[in-house]
Amino acid sequence: MSLIIGLTGGIASGKSTVSEMLNHRGFKIIDADIAAREVVKAGAPALCEIVDAFGRGILLADGNLDRAKLGKIIFHDQEQRKKLNGIVHPAVRKWMNERKDEAIEQGKRTIFLDIPLLYESNLTYMVEKVILVYVDEEVQLHRLMERNGLSKDEASARISSQLPLSQKVKMADVVIDNNDRRENTEAQLEQLISKWGLLP
Repeated sequence: MSLIIGLTGGIASGKSTVSEMLNHRGFKIIDADIAAREVVKAGAPALCEIVDAFGRGILLADGNLDRAKLGKIIFHDQEQRKKLNGIVHPAVRKWMNERKDEAIEQGKRTIFLDIPLLYESNLTYMVEKVILVYVDEEVQLHRLMERNGLSKDEASARISSQLPLSQKVKMADVVIDNNDRRENTEAQLEQLISKWGLLP
C-alpha cells in the first residue's frame, strides 16, 4: 500500500525547498503548480473549455493561454474567477490522480502531493497525512518581498489571500519550522522520515 502525504505551506514559506529535499531522497512528488500549467497547455481539454467560457481573446498567437489577459479578467471579478476555477480545479485533480496512480503502479511506497492551497481548496480528502511548512509572518513577508521584488503592501496582499499559516498549523499532522537555516529544516525532515518510517 502506498501512503499519500500532502505537502503544503504558504506563499514564501519554503515548501518548494522541502519538496526539493524529498525529491533528492527519491520520493515521488506530484506538484499542483506543474499540474495547473500542464492542464492549460495548447490543445488540452481544459484550455478548450476556458476558450469556450472566456473567448478566443485569451489566447496568444501560438494557441497558448495568455495568462496576463486572463488574470486581468478574473482578478477583480469573483464570478469569473469561480467560473475559471470550476474548469481548472477538476482538471488539476484529474492530472494529479493520474500521476498518483502511475506512481502506485511503479511501486512507489510514499507519494507526496505538493498542494499550496490544500486547505483553501478543501483537498485534504486526497491525502492521508499533511505536512505543513511553517514560517512566522514577518519572515514570510520579508522573504516574499525579497524573492518577488514586491512592496510591503503587495506582499501583504498576497499573503492575506491565503489562510494564515497560524491557522493551518492546527490542522496539519506535522509542522516543519522553516524559520531557521536550511540545515535545521533538513534535520526536522530527516527526523520525520525516520519517525514515520517513510520509504520512497
